[in-house]
Amino acid sequence: MGQRLKGKNAVVTGSGRGIGREVALALAAEGASVVVNDTGEAADGSGADLGPADEVVQEIKNRGGLAIANYDSVADFANAEKLIKSCVDNFGRLDILVNCAGILRPGVIFAMSEEDWDLVIDVHLKGTFNCCRHACVLMRGQRDGRIINTASESWLGRTLGSAAYSAAKGGIVSLTRVIAREMGKYGVTCNAIAPEAATRLTLTEEAKAAMRQWCEAGIITKERLDEILALPGPEFVQPIVVYLATDEAANINGRVFRCGGGVVALFSEPEELKGLYKDHNKDGPWTLDELVKLIPKTLAVDLVNPAPPEPPRDKTA
Repeated sequence: MGQRLKGKNAVVTGSGRGIGREVALALAAEGASVVVNDTGEAADGSGADLGPADEVVQEIKNRGGLAIANYDSVADFANAEKLIKSCVDNFGRLDILVNCAGILRPGVIFAMSEEDWDLVIDVHLKGTFNCCRHACVLMRGQRDGRIINTASESWLGRTLGSAAYSAAKGGIVSLTRVIAREMGKYGVTCNAIAPEAATRLTLTEEAKAAMRQWCEAGIITKERLDEILALPGPEFVQPIVVYLATDEAANINGRVFRCGGGVVALFSEPEELKGLYKDHNKDGPWTLDELVKLIPKTLAVDLVNPAPPEPPRDKTA
């Protein structure tokens, strides 16, 4: 076992399987005591099974580490508080929070149900908020802590059939950035990962079938399809998470890292590319006529519609 996290205590949500499991094992391997949280739900959020969390706890103990299981749903504010409190009650304090819990309810925006939307937002975005909210009370008081949230490249809005998932991940990125700025002065950092890994959420049979259809329709290339289907496992994600939890990463705050396979990459910060400016106090607001005249020659130069309209279909065909 390593020593970089010796004496530290961690909560890892959604750690019964996939990325969360690998993170919990890796944190324990560096000496951290770990609360392994998982409801044992299916990928779509249905059902419950205590087995996955118990199995990870036993694996950590078999390797000489210290861990306990927790089965509370992060989507519930009070249960998330119980989860965070369990770390303090059992290990003395909370040093590290890694939010990995998630479900998947795929669907395009015009076909998605309100129930599917709410469930995805509740687990991913609200669940991340719930755990961060309760953890930050403790970390602010002790003036130290590491929070690592799980976003996704879906946050970039390029993944079809994932309206709720992409929205939740975008919210997690924004939440991460705000927490970093609000908690930084207390010695707490908050960063996010955008992992690429083959898990039960990313490569379900349903998801693979949908991507093959997109390829046939020309929405994604054959090369991109092959790349997705060959994604490496979740064990390649955990190194950057563990690094962000160490003292060596104390100066990294509010950033998003792409990770998976042999890649660890830093995303750029959002910035204004170009603009139209006027003295609104003197000249008033922009008029529609002005924008119609100026935007095509300035802001819209080189802009390409990522999803142009399809030609009308022959209704007799």
